[in-house]
Amino acid sequence: MKSSLNRWWAWLLAASVLALAGCASTYTLDNTVQSFSQLAEAPAPSTYRFERLPSQQHIDHAALEALADPALYQAGFRRDDNNPRYSVQVSASVVRVLSPWADPWWNGWGWGYGYGRHYAFYGMWSGMDYPWYHREVNVIIRDLSSNRVVYETRAINDGPWRDQTYVLPAMFQAAMQGFPVPPPGPRVVNIQLAG
Repeated sequence: MKSSLNRWWAWLLAASVLALAGCASTYTLDNTVQSFSQLAEAPAPSTYRFERLPSQQHIDHAALEALADPALYQAGFRRDDNNPRYSVQVSASVVRVLSPWADPWWNGWGWGYGYGRHYAFYGMWSGMDYPWYHREVNVIIRDLSSNRVVYETRAINDGPWRDQTYVLPAMFQAAMQGFPVPPPGPRVVNIQLAG
């Protein structure tokens, strides 16, 4: 009896370590990126201001611009609202869709335990309620002297729920990879995020 109790505690300890290791791991955010450039080299000076469409004048858009700003900085841009050379327009959409793992024939609930690459669970779950999202971010850079679009890029990701303030900056980073001369055609850009 004592040895089976020890084995049970050892199994519980091993399961806990695996669950905690899964929490400390990284998550690969795979993005499909396509970019179009009219630039042959990195522009200098690369100062910019954000530009908004009439539909983007609400206060939430400032938060989206703040999420895009680090990716622009990493690409060599510096925000200067007083003396910009470029304008940058950003947009994003996040739509909840049916998970590719959902079983449309099972509407029930169940009890269980387990672990996976990105989660650990114990308790009740719904077969149809596995959150899945289609996300897209867009960046358009315009030369203010000519009002010409010099760079356009977008990143698309389909995946499980994550805090959008965590995912969207990584998607903007993926969208700006390859600036100012990105490879032609669609490509996959993976960004590692802490689990």
